[in-house]
Amino acid sequence: MKVVITGGIGFLGRKLAERLLADGALNGQAIDRLVLFDRLAGDVAPGDDRVLTVVGDLTDPDQVTGVLADADAVFHLGAIVSGQAEEDLDLGLRVNLDGTRNVLQACRGGGRRPLLVFTSSIAAYGGDLPQTIDDATPLTPATSYGAQKVACEMLVMDFTRRGLIDGRTVRLPTISVRPGKPNKAASGFASGIVREPLSGVDFACPVTPESSMVILSPRRAVDGFVWVAGLADETLGHDRSILLPGITATMAQMVEAVRRAGGDDAANRISFKHDPAIQSIVDGWPRAIAARRAAGLGFAGDRTIDEVIAAFVADELTAA
Repeated sequence: MKVVITGGIGFLGRKLAERLLADGALNGQAIDRLVLFDRLAGDVAPGDDRVLTVVGDLTDPDQVTGVLADADAVFHLGAIVSGQAEEDLDLGLRVNLDGTRNVLQACRGGGRRPLLVFTSSIAAYGGDLPQTIDDATPLTPATSYGAQKVACEMLVMDFTRRGLIDGRTVRLPTISVRPGKPNKAASGFASGIVREPLSGVDFACPVTPESSMVILSPRRAVDGFVWVAGLADETLGHDRSILLPGITATMAQMVEAVRRAGGDDAANRISFKHDPAIQSIVDGWPRAIAARRAAGLGFAGDRTIDEVIAAFVADELTAA
């Protein structure tokens, strides 16, 4: 079985690759080739002859077609992040929308009806939202990133309806805690407020202490990718998008969770420096999630913020 991960050298792409290699199979089929397609070079599982890393660009349709040739399953994680898509509309359209269209066309061209898992976002929701969103909440994105994700979700559904792919979409909350350096995601502070102080670095949070985020841990996100890939066609039906659960926490609550994990020294490294542009984006996002469809199909999210932080410490800080 050939599996391709776009964005395979990114944070979640690496974790998904490691999970698939450890499992050795997807949906009961042995994985004999895992292709990681990314604009950046990197090593994942060095020495494992199942892994092939390809450096390239989602906006190049010929290159995408070459990488996806004969793929049995594709996890499409490659994208530019929310803040970057908001700053540069044309870049967002090229990478997030046209890049996804290139992936879909490449899957279509092979004539194999491959499995495709597309990663969307709760940025698909926006504007005048209820306090808690659920599977029936209308998609009303308030950012270019969200609009691009919604457009791609519709394409995944249409290509599936036509029998060209076996598509399914995972609609993700903010993923926290991400390791490494900050990126241009508007939600990046939800990781920085934990990662930096627990690593001995000062952090200035750009939104108010009362601001809240809906968070899903990297562990559970990867679990969600593999889980949704295994759902049967008849279980999903026409609606191929599944909203994953998340925990709601204010930034003040995050500070206290950092205090419990790292003591006063860590918590005192956090300050607040308001950024109106980021605040405006975040204020348009959902405050809570009731992911009843995912729960009914057997998927459970994280239980507490302390559990999310403990997983970060074990996977990233202790392992390092």
